[in-house]
Amino acid sequence: MAQCVQSVQELIPDSFVPCVAALCSDEAERLTRLNHLSFAELLKPFSRLTSEVHMRDPNNQLHVIKNLKIAVSNIVTQPPQPGAIRKLLNDVVSGSQPAEGLVANVITAGDYDLNISATTPWFESYRETFLQSMPASDHEFLNHYLACMLVASSSEAEPVEQFSKLSQEQHRIQHNSDYSYPKWFIPNTLKYYVLLHDVSAGDEQRAESIYEEMKQKYGTQGCYLLKINSRTSNRASDEQIPDPWSQYLQKNSIQNQESYEDGPCTITSNKNSDNNLLSLDGLDNEVKDGLPNNFRAHPLQLEQSSDPSNSIDGPDHLRSASSLHETKKGNTGIIHGACLTLTDHDRIRQFIQEFTFRGLLPHIEKTIRQLNDQLISRKGLSRSLFSATKKWFSGSKVPEKSINDLKNTSGLLYPPEAPELQIRKMADLCFLVQHYDLAYSCYHTAKKDFLNDQAMLYAAGALEMAAVSAFLQPGAPRPYPAHYMDTAIQTYRDICKNMVLAERCVLLSAELLKSQSKYSEAAALLIRLTSEDSDLRSALLLEQAAHCFINMKSPMVRKYAFHMILAGHRFSKAGQKKHALRCYCQAMQVYKGKGWSLAEDHINFTIGRQSYTLRQLDNAVSAFRHILINESKQSAAQQGAFLREYLYVYKNVSQLSPDGPLPQLPLPYINSSATRVFFGHDRRPADGEKQAATHVSLDQEYDSESSQQWRELEEQVVSVVNKGVIPSNFHPTQYCLNSYSDNSRFPLAVVEEPITVEVAFRNPLKVLLLLTDLSLLWKFHPKDFSGKDNEEVKQLVTSEPEMIGAEVISEFLINGEESKVARLKLFPHHIGELHILGVVYNLGTIQGSMTVDGIGALPGCHTGKYSLSMSVRGKQDLEIQGPRLNNTKEEKTSVKYGPDRRLDPIITEEMPLLEVFFIHFPTGLLCGEIRKAYVEFVNVSKCPLTGLKVVSKRPEFFTFGGNTAVLTPLSPSASENCSAYKTVVTDATSVCTALISSASSVDFGIGTGSQPEVIPVPLPDTVLLPGASVQLPMWLRGPDEEGVHEINFLFYYESVKKQPKIRHRILRHTAIICTSRSLNVRATVCRSNSLENEEGRGGNMLVFVDVENTNTSEAGVKEFHIVQVSSSSKHWKLQKSVNLSENKDTKLASREKGKFCFKAIRCEKEEAATQSSEKYTFADIIFGNEQIISSASPCADFFYRSLSSELKKPQAHLPVHTEKQSTEDAVRLIQKCSEVDLNIVILWKAYVVEDSKQLILEGQHHVILRTIGKEAFSYPQKQEPPEMELLKFFRPENITVSSRPSVEQLSSLIKTSLHYPESFNHPFHQKSLCLVPVTLLLSNCSKADVDVIVDLRHKTTSPEALEIHGSFTWLGQTQYKLQLKSQEIHSLQLKACFVHTGVYNLGTPRVFAKLSDQVTVFETSQQNSMPALIIISNV
Repeated sequence: MAQCVQSVQELIPDSFVPCVAALCSDEAERLTRLNHLSFAELLKPFSRLTSEVHMRDPNNQLHVIKNLKIAVSNIVTQPPQPGAIRKLLNDVVSGSQPAEGLVANVITAGDYDLNISATTPWFESYRETFLQSMPASDHEFLNHYLACMLVASSSEAEPVEQFSKLSQEQHRIQHNSDYSYPKWFIPNTLKYYVLLHDVSAGDEQRAESIYEEMKQKYGTQGCYLLKINSRTSNRASDEQIPDPWSQYLQKNSIQNQESYEDGPCTITSNKNSDNNLLSLDGLDNEVKDGLPNNFRAHPLQLEQSSDPSNSIDGPDHLRSASSLHETKKGNTGIIHGACLTLTDHDRIRQFIQEFTFRGLLPHIEKTIRQLNDQLISRKGLSRSLFSATKKWFSGSKVPEKSINDLKNTSGLLYPPEAPELQIRKMADLCFLVQHYDLAYSCYHTAKKDFLNDQAMLYAAGALEMAAVSAFLQPGAPRPYPAHYMDTAIQTYRDICKNMVLAERCVLLSAELLKSQSKYSEAAALLIRLTSEDSDLRSALLLEQAAHCFINMKSPMVRKYAFHMILAGHRFSKAGQKKHALRCYCQAMQVYKGKGWSLAEDHINFTIGRQSYTLRQLDNAVSAFRHILINESKQSAAQQGAFLREYLYVYKNVSQLSPDGPLPQLPLPYINSSATRVFFGHDRRPADGEKQAATHVSLDQEYDSESSQQWRELEEQVVSVVNKGVIPSNFHPTQYCLNSYSDNSRFPLAVVEEPITVEVAFRNPLKVLLLLTDLSLLWKFHPKDFSGKDNEEVKQLVTSEPEMIGAEVISEFLINGEESKVARLKLFPHHIGELHILGVVYNLGTIQGSMTVDGIGALPGCHTGKYSLSMSVRGKQDLEIQGPRLNNTKEEKTSVKYGPDRRLDPIITEEMPLLEVFFIHFPTGLLCGEIRKAYVEFVNVSKCPLTGLKVVSKRPEFFTFGGNTAVLTPLSPSASENCSAYKTVVTDATSVCTALISSASSVDFGIGTGSQPEVIPVPLPDTVLLPGASVQLPMWLRGPDEEGVHEINFLFYYESVKKQPKIRHRILRHTAIICTSRSLNVRATVCRSNSLENEEGRGGNMLVFVDVENTNTSEAGVKEFHIVQVSSSSKHWKLQKSVNLSENKDTKLASREKGKFCFKAIRCEKEEAATQSSEKYTFADIIFGNEQIISSASPCADFFYRSLSSELKKPQAHLPVHTEKQSTEDAVRLIQKCSEVDLNIVILWKAYVVEDSKQLILEGQHHVILRTIGKEAFSYPQKQEPPEMELLKFFRPENITVSSRPSVEQLSSLIKTSLHYPESFNHPFHQKSLCLVPVTLLLSNCSKADVDVIVDLRHKTTSPEALEIHGSFTWLGQTQYKLQLKSQEIHSLQLKACFVHTGVYNLGTPRVFAKLSDQVTVFETSQQNSMPALIIISNV
């Protein structure tokens, strides 16, 4: 239980006090009424004695009574009605609320920190009033009247006669059988005569004389002269006289103003109150006890029904003279005791002392002695005689029921003079004067007698008081008999069916147990008495039980909370809304945040309802908000109910302040960080053959890799525009801002271009939410960025459509547990700073049909127009937390977040806006296929644009044509077979020889220093005016690898008028091309061995080309025709085709392979000037009757593009060591000998059957030949992953890379050729030695001087070699040393000597060479590979 102001040792003597009746004449009553008090009320504040009192017990021992208090009350002849008592108790509880600024105790139990009010003053007030208002009953005498004060006024005509009348009236009330109420303790009640004298108005002499007369008649002990009203009430009070009455009267006033002021009565009752959405009782509308539970009938109104505890039915309205049931007139301005001075207060106090000392206590003492004497005389008789006497005495005593029913009844009813009752009387008297030892022994004796007689009601009363007496005995001679109390409670409740007495018993017992710290037993006791017959009692007892649980040695927090909830529920049913709300709020501390979501929902729901009933609307809103924003585990129906309650309450709140700020709505959830902002118009859909550039849209998912690629492309083009330097203030253009983009700067938006904000909503409930009139909330500062700011920057909000237009979504449905995005647009019409603050909308819900606020069924949601009676207007802020900062040490050690400015765009001046459309753009190509498409550029803004460029990572994929593009056909249909190439019909005779043309790479945008990826778009006049559009041809070539290719184009353009904020704009396009296999081309080049150079010196080469058709005809390709092979090089050109077979057919069906051989020669012009220029010689060898001019667009474009992309690939450079510099140079020169820069272009046509029509596709493949003897491919080779090796750990040393050139490179340094007759006839019989002249031609292939050593000695020692070649000898010098100049050819005349006929290999000379300025000698030993066979025959 909660802490109390009084200890139990003070509480019980104050609760059971001697009762004194007061009977006043009308005149006496008038005198006291001048103070707005009755006589009994006048005495109330002074009814406690200020000093100890002494009396003697029957054994003549002196007994001390401390703090004795007496209760004086006016005589009321009707018992109080149960309904009135209930109403009084209800008002007492509702009038006692926790003090406003009260600091609650903080109790820490386990991991709970609870704020709990330690005291419960409402419970104490209830208990005090309950004990005072208990009606007197026959089985006990504690509240029977012991004495009666007869009060008359000195101003009456015959006061003494008046006293006689009053005395007779008292006698009649006590002894006439018509009056069963009030109850009197003993037949000869003490009468005490009081003469009231009004000092200010009365005659003091007369009063004194009357008093003397009274003393003569009634004795000095039996009368008193009380002087009051020493001042007149109308005189202005100079001194402040204290008012000790108000605290007593306030407590007992039935009509307590405070409880009505904010109670339910302020709510106007409407006709629909029964189906009001929020019924104003607590949790349900059911009538649980016999009281109507809605606000029109107060839960404690007076009613006819009789209480089971009292068999007497009184009329509804009784004349209550008792202060207990007095209805105060309720204006709190009344001053009580206005005519009384402090002297009068002392006189009243003195009067009470005199009455108690001289009248009451002697009377009690005498009565106890009399009763004691009877008791002793009874003990002296023999048992049998006494039982006979008892029968004679109690002749009128009859059992109420037959003996079988005894167990179920309260047993017998004793007549007033029954000896058992005399013992009880004596016990009660002793108890009232705090003589607990004697009281206990008397109760104990009485208990036995009553139990013997099966008088259960009497026995229960004796048991109850025996237990209390035993507890209160000084020195505690015996333990507290708790079982007495348990038996008494059980008897009252189950046998006697008297809940009032049972309740008193429980209240006392719980208090006694609490004082012994037996909280567990006290709680069990309190809980046992909760029942359906009284909600108020159950609520108070449950609350006290909860306090027991929390006050235990180890607090039981959850039990506390659970019982607080039960108490709150019962308070609510009893109409005690404030207490109900308080209980729920205290319990909530325990349930909050523990994951018991259903319990939390229930508590929040109840708190919301109770707060609403008490008009605490803000609390109601926040409680309902909690139910909705936590992840609810409720059923959909329950969630729907919660939501409707919430909307209803919110609606009421918003109606109170319609002009106030918009409230924050809790639903739906907004994932602020997922908010995306898009600047610009929506993309146009594809229109027939026209396909708009993909650009950026909100439908695209964010991909960090691609956004990095776009950033690099933009940086590339910006650096080209700014002559290779990226400006310091450059930031990549961001059209779509999301949580991954860099939002640390204010984004730039362009005036008249829409801003789209995508808000991510999530509905956490299982019920559908309807948002209507959804739009963005913003504020705007208009500014002038060009000059200084406007003098005043006015702050505008949503009501300025001429500044910012806003799109409103009329209906936006979010299904249960759905996440959905809303895209809201703003249209800026003015430059300035825009701040997007949040979203504003009406929140509502739809249900098939439901009754809301008594409206009846709402239209179903299928109509699309939903009645908005149940929706509330509110907003939600969009607050985005920026990224966590992690750069400086301070930021790393603390949690700091940077700004996120994606919702704060700066609106800048007009800019041009480009739209790009692709016409006839293919989605599928063969590898290497050339296709012509068109691109349309449209300027849709009001500003001209210029500086249009396109940048792509795959420049080899497309071309707008070079400077020679004007020579190409205007449209695809202009030439034969709709070719995309520039063609010339040729003469059949010139078939196998090459047609020569030349072109400069500069014409095709591939300059020496430029970046091939950045391509200027050839706009006419380089400017695109507002509204203008331009169509340009664009050739595409299918990438060489099969598969799906994503090709990114970034179009860059600028405004003609330079803008300070935005320098340029970009447009993105991603093309997706699927390529399928076509041809594989591989080629090698090797030196021709013949040294006869038709074209002069410089050497010839043979080019071998293998073409394989790898198409698996999935694209419907029938066959490929090789129509032309072209070469392109600065130094070499193809001269003629040397195919051995005369068959000129160049068709390749599926999986066929064709071989071609071409002779290549050096170009004639070899001046240094030409070498450095970017001029390439193109040579075309045609296999058809049409020449494709390979040096024109688009063939040359794609050739140059592939060449530049090839050049970009990293080449393997040997590391340079300075100390070996000379060797490196030598190796480099030797390597150059084997290098060749010959590029082959294979042009083809493919015949495709599609939908029974034959199409001709055309294309080209490139092979770049760099090294003699090394195979080159048209398609990229897959790198074989290296095999896994064991990891080796070693100390790195200076390992010098061997700088010996490879065998292939050496073999190219010096070219050797032997000239000799193929067969030689010699008459061996004439001459045994055969001499054959042989010429050895040495050709220096390098550009440097070379020292050559020719060694003719045979080195072969193995016998196999001898057998194969046979043996011969070189005659003459065995070694020659020569120096060959750059590209010089030298011939040596040798002689070979043979002694036998046979076939001989002359290729035995070994040639060593070294560069003239080098030391190292290298052997060129390639001659072994080709045998020079000679046949020697005999003639």
